[in-house]
Amino acid sequence: MRLFKFGVILIVLVCFSFSLIQAQNEEDKLKLGWNKKMVGNLNFTQASFDNWAAGGENSWSWIFSVNGNFIRKQEKSHWTNIYKLEYGRSKVGSDEAKKTADEIFLESEYSYFFAPVWAGYIAVNGRSQFAEGYDYETDPKTLTSKFINPAYFRESVGIKFTPSDKFNSRAGVGLKQTVVTDEMFAPIYTDKTDTDELEKLRSEIGLESVTNVTYQIKEDVVFTSSLDLFSNLKAFNEVDVRWDNLIAAEITKYIKVSFNFQLYYDRDISIKRQLKQYLAVGLSYSFL
Repeated sequence: MRLFKFGVILIVLVCFSFSLIQAQNEEDKLKLGWNKKMVGNLNFTQASFDNWAAGGENSWSWIFSVNGNFIRKQEKSHWTNIYKLEYGRSKVGSDEAKKTADEIFLESEYSYFFAPVWAGYIAVNGRSQFAEGYDYETDPKTLTSKFINPAYFRESVGIKFTPSDKFNSRAGVGLKQTVVTDEMFAPIYTDKTDTDELEKLRSEIGLESVTNVTYQIKEDVVFTSSLDLFSNLKAFNEVDVRWDNLIAAEITKYIKVSFNFQLYYDRDISIKRQLKQYLAVGLSYSFL
């Protein structure tokens, strides 16, 4: 039954992958040796009212992000290191400032090609956040997260399909750890209800699949998507899903419009899917 459930997941992933392959016609642009990229984005909005008859509230918001990679390409292997750092805050009226974005993601992957588009890989990654997060629906507000509370780490090994440098998909065996350093967060993220001991570490073994695509819609418009699946093989509705999509349009050399949509599901945290989206206009600069 578990194999059947994972088979269904693979079929869905394969259909998703091939639909993206059909849309992918970019040439291989990575050169032999090190390929480096780092892009920073700063988006800021502000509104102020003084004796404005139509009404309104003073507000401001900003989001800063850095995305990049260091890729060492050789004839038979790729060593890919990627990172994403993002943080933002907003304030409306007399309410206190609240964060609107907060993510730290780092991954290192080594793949060795045994055929033109097929490779074996080994990868490690980690994900957490910078600042404290609160549930503002309660009175008073409730602290729900902070740096390394929680943190997610994963190690995996398997097979990778790379028909071009703009598309790749991998599947393999994975180990996942969810970690907290403060006991107050353990009941939310790591503690097992069927034991008396309070656990600050939850470990799982299962199967992972990660698919990444970059598609040039127009000369100055780029779509990127990443679909990350992890199954501990216990139940179909316990598959962790993280789907991250970004459309970025370059207005001028330094001004960019971007739309980001994220879907996240982890039954250990919430039985409902989580959604986040934002539309931003701001400064963008390529450091590398």
